[in-house]
Amino acid sequence: MNPKAKKIMIADDDPGIIDAVEMLLEFEGYEVTSTVDGSAVLNMKEKLPDLLLLDIWMSGEDGRDICKKLKHELTTKNMPVIMISASRDVKASALAAGADDFLAKPFEMDELLKKIALLVSDR
Repeated sequence: MNPKAKKIMIADDDPGIIDAVEMLLEFEGYEVTSTVDGSAVLNMKEKLPDLLLLDIWMSGEDGRDICKKLKHELTTKNMPVIMISASRDVKASALAAGADDFLAKPFEMDELLKKIALLVSDR
């Protein structure tokens, strides 16, 4: 493991998305963790990721609510969040919830990498 590697957490209830994105990000040199449980994101206390990739529609949880809670916590308020959704018409509500960026599924992996690089470069 590269101690300088940026840490990215993927929170999505679709294991296929997690597998594909995790493989890509690890190939690009990121350290990746993932969860299919939205509430697990709220229980992060230490070893926070440098960026959170958060699905809006998670089983039992709305990613926008999770994002709002994270942005109101002192320890996580500056953590960049990119929200992803299969629905393109939720971008405004994702950004209103405090997301730093938004991507509609299916997305181009190059576009995801560019957005991640922009948000983690200064961390």
